[in-house]
Amino acid sequence: MPFRYTLRQLEYFVAVGKAGSIAAASDKLNVSSPSISAAITQLEVEFGITLFVREHARGLSLTKAGHKFMERTEFVLREAELLSTLAGEITGKVQGILSVGCLVTFAQFVLPGLRRDFEQAHPDVRIDQRELNQAEIFSQLRRAELDIALTYDLDIPADLEFQPLHELPPYVVVGEDHPFADQTKLTIPQLQDSPMVLLDLPFSSEYFLSFFSEAQIKPTIAERTSDMSVMRSLVANGFGFSIANIRPLNTLSPDGKKLIFIPLAGKLRPMRLGLLRSRADNETNTLKAFILHSVQVMKSGTLPGLFTAQG
Repeated sequence: MPFRYTLRQLEYFVAVGKAGSIAAASDKLNVSSPSISAAITQLEVEFGITLFVREHARGLSLTKAGHKFMERTEFVLREAELLSTLAGEITGKVQGILSVGCLVTFAQFVLPGLRRDFEQAHPDVRIDQRELNQAEIFSQLRRAELDIALTYDLDIPADLEFQPLHELPPYVVVGEDHPFADQTKLTIPQLQDSPMVLLDLPFSSEYFLSFFSEAQIKPTIAERTSDMSVMRSLVANGFGFSIANIRPLNTLSPDGKKLIFIPLAGKLRPMRLGLLRSRADNETNTLKAFILHSVQVMKSGTLPGLFTAQG
């Protein structure tokens, strides 16, 4: 019996199920809303089930049957992707979808440029990029939802393999009117009584606070945020200093104010940026190519969008 639905229609269904609306899925896939709507309707007719409850105010919600259908659909799409991967392995081609995670603190600076250059070199590859915190990266690698991730060497579990690529030293970040703005370097004791804006993400915050605990000093935490952009704006607007290992080429906050990055002196562990993957993974041609590309970019001495050395 011939199938009267396509893998593309299944992809549209999954996209809508995750996005919660046809409009959001349309933006993500860069496909017209009528095309996605028609695909959903055809699937419902073909299988004789209602996949979504349509609510004007809240968009689309999966029905109970829709949840079960989506779980199986994602399995089917993963298996279909394995066929593409198998074909690539047989022919030696670099092709297919590569799911790449990136730590949210530096995703905006590093991943788009890295991805653009890789996809230009390998036009048969499409990268599915995800911006995640460290805990989410661990979880999605273990569930095989990610092929690989760019992240820091923060509390790496034994079942995951970390390949270091570059060391990033810590900086104190201040606004141009901060009392420390004219300093060429700072130490942890100098920061003790100054208000701090803590980048409060899983594992990252423990790393920053370890500098103070090792010096037996309690920081004065005035603000906490899990958003890198918000941290930069709070600092630029005088709410305190922060500490970061990311020193972007563009040193303006999101609202256009100047930020100053001052090297943090002392015997402080730098953050190591690298690639993280499951130890059980078999490397496909596409994964091997992405790893090689990442290594070559790091060896060039500059990360896309970042200063990588003090001074």
